[in-house]
Order: sequence, then C-alpha cells, then structure tokens
Amino acid sequence: MIRNTYKTLLLALLLPNLIYAQQAKKLTLQEAIALGVSNSKNLKLSQSKIDESIARLAIVKDNALPSANASFLYNHAEIPTNSLIIGAADPIHLPKRADAFVGTAAVQELIYNGGKLRYAEESTKLLTEVAKLDADKSKEEISYAVINTYYSLFKVLQSKKVVAQNLESIASQLKQSQRFFEQGIVTKNDVLRFQLQQANVSLTDMEIENNRKIINYNLDILLGLDDATIVEITDPDNSLKVAGTLGSYIEMAMGNRQELQQLDLQNKVAGVNIKSMKANTLPTIGVGANLYYINPSGSFIPPSNQYIMPVTIGANISYNIGNLWTNKNKISEARIQQQNVVIQKDILSDQFKTEINRSYQNYQLAINKIKILETSIAQATENDNLLASKYKNNVASAIDRIDAETLLYQAKINLELAKADAGLAYYTLLKSTGKVSN
Repeated sequence: MIRNTYKTLLLALLLPNLIYAQQAKKLTLQEAIALGVSNSKNLKLSQSKIDESIARLAIVKDNALPSANASFLYNHAEIPTNSLIIGAADPIHLPKRADAFVGTAAVQELIYNGGKLRYAEESTKLLTEVAKLDADKSKEEISYAVINTYYSLFKVLQSKKVVAQNLESIASQLKQSQRFFEQGIVTKNDVLRFQLQQANVSLTDMEIENNRKIINYNLDILLGLDDATIVEITDPDNSLKVAGTLGSYIEMAMGNRQELQQLDLQNKVAGVNIKSMKANTLPTIGVGANLYYINPSGSFIPPSNQYIMPVTIGANISYNIGNLWTNKNKISEARIQQQNVVIQKDILSDQFKTEINRSYQNYQLAINKIKILETSIAQATENDNLLASKYKNNVASAIDRIDAETLLYQAKINLELAKADAGLAYYTLLKSTGKVSN
C-alpha cells in the first residue's frame, strides 16, 4: 500500500514535466526558418502556380503536334417507294432497304504560321520563370516573418529574465527593509515603498508573460506546429555584423530583388507578344492527308471490288490581308504596354533604394544604441552599488535606493531589447536586398 502511494506521488511529480516535455520544442533561428518554409501554405500555393505554368507550357507544345481524327459511319435506309420512272425510259427499281458503311481518317500539320506557336511557347516559358520568382519572393517573405516573430519571442524572454532578476533583488531589499524597520532604523513607509515596487514589477512580469503566450502562439501557427507547443528558442547570434557600404546593398538589391527580375521577364514577354502580333500579317501554310472508306454493299466486310478507299493529299495557304492595316494599332498598343513595364521597373528601383537606405540607417542606429546602453549600464550599476551601500548605512532614502535599482533594471532591459533590435535590423537590411536567407 505504501509502495503504491509512493508510485502515485512520483507520477504526480513527474507528470507536469512529462507534459511540458511533450509540448516544448527547442529551435534555433535557422531551424525555425526551415520549418516555417517547409510548412508554409503560401509556398505550397506558389508551387501549385508553378506546376500550373509548366502544365500550360506542355499544352502549348502540344499545339505544335499534328492533329488527327477518324470517324466511321453506318447508315441504314428504308425505301418504301423503290420504283422511279423518268420520261419514256424504263423504270428504275431500287431496293426496299439499303445499308452503307462510310469511314474517314485525316491528318493535318501546320507548317508555317509566322512563328506564332514558337512565340507562344517562348512567352509561356517566361511566365513560368515569373511564377518561380514569385515563389522565391514568398519564401523570402516567410523567412523574414519567422525571423521577426522569433526575435519578438527572444525579446520577451530576455525581458522576462531581467524582470525575474529584478524581482529577486527587490525581495532581498524588502527583507532588508523589514529587518531595518524591526530595528527602528527605517520607517514603515520605506517597507511599503519596496512592497509597492515589488507589486509594480510583478505586474510588468504578468504583462510580459501574456505577450509571450501571444507571440508563442503566433510562432506555432507560422511554423505549422500544434498551437499548444511551447517554443524554446536559443539565443540568436547577436554579434554585431559589420555592414558594408550603402552602395553595395543597393547593387545587391538591383540584382537580387525578385520584383525587378519579374519585370525584366515581363518586358521580354511583351517583346514576344509584339513579335506574335506581327506574325498575324504573314500567311499560314498547312498540309494534310485524308483517307476515305466507302462501302455501299450493306455488308460490314464487303465482297471484293464493292468498296472504295480514296486517299487525298493536299496543302493549303491562307492569308488574312486585312491584318496588314488593322494590326498596326494593336502593335502600337503592345509597345506602349512594354514601355510601361520599363517605367514600372524604374519606379520600383527608386522605391527599393529608399527602402534599403532606411534599413541601412536603422541598423547603424541600432548599433549606436547598443554602445550607448552598454555605457549607461556601467553607470547605472555603479550608481546602484553606491546607493545600496548608502542605504545600508542609512544615509540614503528608500526612494533613492528604489530609483537606482529601477534605472539599472530598465537599462538592462533596454540593452537586451537593443541587441535583439539590432539583429532584426540586420535581417531587415538583408530582406531589402532580396536575400534575407543569406
């Protein structure tokens, strides 16, 4: 009985840990990115669009193949009036019923149509490349969304650590003030001030925990995990990256941004469409062969010499002459559309330059903030130690002691947040170049 009680007690103690272990998942930043990309529904949709473009290309290629068709006809006729008299001639007697079998088979091949099929294939290939670039863009967006959420969770957890340290320090200060009060060194008001500070920091801790749950849930959804999974993150590499020149990032973006590459392809598509329109003014040439089977004998397998099978071979040339004067305006419109693509690329390039400059300056600002905050922590730490010593010697008030500790606590939080912001700012800079996954 006692042994069973011990087993039950041991299970009760271990069960929460077992449940936590089942729900927790430890992930590095790169593992989170890979998981988010592999489980992304948006990327699956992008891949579906690529497959659709590839299928459309196969259809266009099929249009260049010869067309063929065959048919077989059985015809039965009932002839109630089967005698025919024309003038003074002898009457013509027809059978009362008749059967006939007629079959046809034809093959046709388009020889020349001004290259329109080739242009259609080329255009579809280019549009397939556009779909692939769209998928690459989606991958970059998803990667950045994971990075952003991951860093948000990191910032919350770092703040939570600092708050825990602060609560531990306040608890120690509260015990000390209560002991001083019992010794008559400080007033009850000093004890109340430490209690109030403890309550305020506890409220902050509750708000941080609430934010952690929200961000953790969002990350679960983004990574395709069960929404009850507790994501345990490892500290991302917060070592400050040495940024290159602004010009180097702009140059990188001009070559990497999927949107610019897509517009280049759209420009090529527009050029191919113009060629295809010009082909409308050229003649179309085709060849074909036809086979006929005519069996009026009434038997499915006719007797010898009671059926015929003529074969015809022919070629045809067609020319829509009206396109010579109606097609030029269509070509002019297509050229204007192509020019619009070029203008769109110029506008987008300027927007990207502005975006890169903003990201670059924000990263530089984040680096400078860290340097200043590291200095402020050293100053706040020295000030806190000084006020702690003065308070113990009863030459500083509880307010001064709390203020010094609060300043140190806030400086520590600000530094952790600044480091995370700098890491995220660097990835934001990479994203503006089109390669956040680098």
